[in-house]
Order: sequence, then structure tokens, then C-alpha cells
Amino acid sequence: MKPIEILEEQLKSLEGEFLAKYLEKGMKASGDWGRSLENKVSSSSNGINGVLKANDYSQQLETGRKKGAYPDIDAIEKWIVDKGIGSNIEKKISVSSLAFLIARKIAREGWKREKYGGVDLISEVATPQRMQSIIDKVGQGYVVTITDEIIKAFKGISV
Repeated sequence: MKPIEILEEQLKSLEGEFLAKYLEKGMKASGDWGRSLENKVSSSSNGINGVLKANDYSQQLETGRKKGAYPDIDAIEKWIVDKGIGSNIEKKISVSSLAFLIARKIAREGWKREKYGGVDLISEVATPQRMQSIIDKVGQGYVVTITDEIIKAFKGISV
């Protein structure tokens, strides 16, 4: 297997593990975050690069959110609907009013993820040991490729 294929396989595996951890921690509302996971592998003269991307709010899922600026109220409204909270609050408060109140509380106090299913969504999967394992596996592929190229080069030499 070529190094680029090994890296693609490893990133796909990480993607699946992130999704499993996301579900295990009860973080799914709309499922947008899980669907946003995307990996890209490319090669250049400097080697191969792998990137695993997800929605911009991934950091908040990992660590929470500091107090300060208001979060996106539209996103909170969508979360309220996706979680099924909207149908439970009918005739008591509008979804937009509840979203504003949630946003205001987050702006004042921040949001501590550990109160809602745990933290470390990313760091429990992308451990230093796991990252080193990926590097080692991709590196082994490079060693095989380089060895093959050296053997081919020597076979082309006539003595």
C-alpha cells in the first residue's frame, strides 16, 4: 500500500472514531457536525499532507465556550428545533425568544461542555499516541516505497 493510501485509510478511520465518540457523548442534535467531517489527502514535492476538517464549532464541542460575544442565534434556533425542544415549548415561549435567552446566557457565563455529556470529543480520539501511530504507519509506507525505488535503481545498473 502506498503512503498516501495509508494516510487516507487512517484519516477515514479517525473520521469514524470521531463520529462514534460524538454519538456516544450525546452531542448529536441535527447531525450537521458528523456530516461535516471530511478528510483530504494530497501530495506535493514536500511529501504528503492529510487534513481532517469539521464545522467551525468543533472547538466548542471540545472545550466549551468562553463568555463574551453572543453566539449565532440562528444556529441556536436550529439546535432547539433539531433537539425537539421547540415542540415542548409551544404556547409557552417562541423558539426565537428561547434562542435569544440561551445566547444571552452563553454570552454572560460561557458554556461549559462538561455539564452536557463530557468534554474532549477530539482529544479522546486524536491522542498523541494515535497521531504517532499514524505517522509510523505512513512512514513505513515511505520506507517500502524508497526501498522499492532503490532496488529498481540497482537493477537498472549493469556491472
